[in-house]
Amino acid sequence: MKRRIRSPAKPPPAKAPPLADVRARIDGIDDVILGLLAERAGLAKRAGVLKRKAKVEVFHDPDRERKVLERLVGKGARAFPPDAIRAVFREIMSGCLSIEEPLRVAYLGPEGTFSQMAARHLFGLQPRYRECATIDAVFDAVRSKDAAYGVVPFENSTEGAVSMTSDALLEGGLRIKQEYVLPVSHCVLSRATSLGAIDTVYSHPQALAQCRAWIARHLPRAQVVQTTSTAAAAREAQTDDRAAAIGSAVAAELHDLPVLRSSVQDRPENATRFVVIARDDAPPTGKDRTTIAFGVVDQKGALRRVLTLFEKNGVNLTRIESRPSRKQAWHYVFLIDVDGHRLDPHLAKALRAVERTADFVKIVGSYPRAGSTPRGPSA
Repeated sequence: MKRRIRSPAKPPPAKAPPLADVRARIDGIDDVILGLLAERAGLAKRAGVLKRKAKVEVFHDPDRERKVLERLVGKGARAFPPDAIRAVFREIMSGCLSIEEPLRVAYLGPEGTFSQMAARHLFGLQPRYRECATIDAVFDAVRSKDAAYGVVPFENSTEGAVSMTSDALLEGGLRIKQEYVLPVSHCVLSRATSLGAIDTVYSHPQALAQCRAWIARHLPRAQVVQTTSTAAAAREAQTDDRAAAIGSAVAAELHDLPVLRSSVQDRPENATRFVVIARDDAPPTGKDRTTIAFGVVDQKGALRRVLTLFEKNGVNLTRIESRPSRKQAWHYVFLIDVDGHRLDPHLAKALRAVERTADFVKIVGSYPRAGSTPRGPSA
């Protein structure tokens, strides 16, 4: 009788380490997400065809964008941060819109300015961005339809209104469609070994004004030179070891400049309000702001009478700015911000009353207030 030889039992398969197992599952989910992105891109391409057939002039629809983002953030994704939901879907929408038709956005350049940072926050990385040397050039790009939108600074929490933007808005033809408030942190960018070695400081007038006290305290002997932008200042400092620029950390990276000091703005809560200009403004959202320009005759109490009409109609006025009239010396035009949309009944009633009293009235734009502003293009 032959003895039966048993083959040795196979050892049980080794258990995958817990981290490796989690990573494998993440890879699988990423593959699913990639497939869904491909499907969404196909639908975006189809949407572009339908929009062309319908002869839609501007493919970007900020109102739909706002509703999509509000719905997704409202649904939530458990532990996934709400701000990250906005950021992720902003880039997804931006990418899909570039398949339909590339979005063209002008901003106050060059690359590395706070205007560029605001534009990228609002519209993502996919649009075709056009750098403009001046605020007027941004307005010209939108007027000529070379860009669908323009992004320009409107006011700063430390230094107030940006007069060049106010004047360009008063000239007419374009409206404010969105606003965005960007926290602004200025840095000293320089190849100098210390602050004491700096004899020239370059920057945009607004940035210099926002850091006036810091410069006076830490660089009292340095010559201050104004430039067209903070990015242009970084270019100047790049070639001079005894010069510095006041600008952003992004400008430091772009121009390969060391950051000698950070957060040198005089007020830590320093922020700039940017506006998106377009050929039309935004539909009502329920959380809106309206910017209005008006003039008054040169009579005692004329300005008070106009402002009283807003109060009587329950309209909250949040900002007022005066600008010299281009038509007559020592006459002024007023720009105000009020809560509400121009189509809201109480504001519409107030505007009709103001039209009967003021020298002229112009709606500069109704748009979602910052915080409810849509961030990025949609399919």
